Amino acid sequence: MNPIPAVATDLVTVGGYRLGWAGVRALPERAAYGLFDRLADASVVRGGKGIDRLRANYARVRPELSPAELDDLVREGMRAYLRYYCEAFRLPTLSRAAVAARVRVEGDGPVRERLAAGRPVVCFLGHMGNWDLAGAWCSAELGRVVTVAERLKPEAVFEEFLEFRTSLGMTIIPLATDSFARLRTETAGPVVVPLLADRDLTGGGLSVDFCGHEARMAPGPAALALATRSALHPVSIRHERRGSGWGIVITFHDEVAAPVSGATRAKTQAMTGECARVLGDAVTRHTSDWHMLQRVFVADLQERG
Repeated sequence: MNPIPAVATDLVTVGGYRLGWAGVRALPERAAYGLFDRLADASVVRGGKGIDRLRANYARVRPELSPAELDDLVREGMRAYLRYYCEAFRLPTLSRAAVAARVRVEGDGPVRERLAAGRPVVCFLGHMGNWDLAGAWCSAELGRVVTVAERLKPEAVFEEFLEFRTSLGMTIIPLATDSFARLRTETAGPVVVPLLADRDLTGGGLSVDFCGHEARMAPGPAALALATRSALHPVSIRHERRGSGWGIVITFHDEVAAPVSGATRAKTQAMTGECARVLGDAVTRHTSDWHMLQRVFVADLQERG
């Protein structure tokens, strides 16, 4: 039997995303969440590399859990991960008021003060909660949002997500060799720059302590904050129940100040390490909201070779 051509697989993938965007919007909210919970549970039963990696990551973060407790956490983690997609498919149909009703914010006072003074704010994010809903809220409530997006395969899916995020009011820079230079240009005036940084995508990540283990994380947020004299805030996002549905909590943690002395690289290392510590505390408390199905910890990266 001949293998399925890559182009056919790509078409199926793109078609699936488009069907999701159209079909999930038509469902009542409670039914949509229920459907994605069932899909998540089925994926855990089926297993696979992503599920195995999520379990391994959770086991490092929460070593005190029994095997049964870890299984429960993985199921909740996959439900939260699929919840992100359920909400993403429905997000473009929500009004500004509906977006605001789904978001609770903590620690945003200093960020608002900085923006009101005409200065930029860089945010160090992990893959937690629903960062697209957080971005839509920021665009509506705080002001201009600029971020970088990892290129997805096939390219048509990336274009779909690019159009989706742009429709939420965000300026998106595709991850490429010139992304940092473009970010420096865009990071001027009152702008929020949220960057997912808990995974090294470029091979140039810094080694940091994360939940008691060595991990590699992106230096971009700290480097950008130093280069543009922006405030740097670690930000964590988690889901919380809202009636029969869900909302998110966005927590702007205290600003991570630049060291007063030292070389730029040393300052970047110190600031990234502090952001990793803060994010690690949030992940430990709200582990199921950390959607990390890839290798992060150095021991796992070395094991892969």
